[in-house]
Amino acid sequence: MTTMKHQLVPQPMLERAARRFKLLGEPTRLLLLNQLHVHGEMTVQELVEATGQQQANVSKHLGLMAREGLVQRRQDGLYAIYSIADPTLSALCMLVCGQLQQQPLS
Repeated sequence: MTTMKHQLVPQPMLERAARRFKLLGEPTRLLLLNQLHVHGEMTVQELVEATGQQQANVSKHLGLMAREGLVQRRQDGLYAIYSIADPTLSALCMLVCGQLQQQPLS
């Protein structure tokens, strides 16, 4: 009996998957996602204070992640409030980090 294996990344999704992994390959973006995961929603200023990053840098990264659907933005008066939009991010990060913890540092 032969079992057919499914592709790890289906051909039609290669470009989109590569963009997603590229976005997650930037430490500052992971730092911002950590804060949003812990706090749920945060303003740009709160993210600046929590991460020590410059406001322009935080805004740039949030904009990139929002365009790709990783985070969502809502306006509350003068404040832009961000939260995680992709429910798979937490599981993906925990899966990767769990595997990394089992490997010796190189």
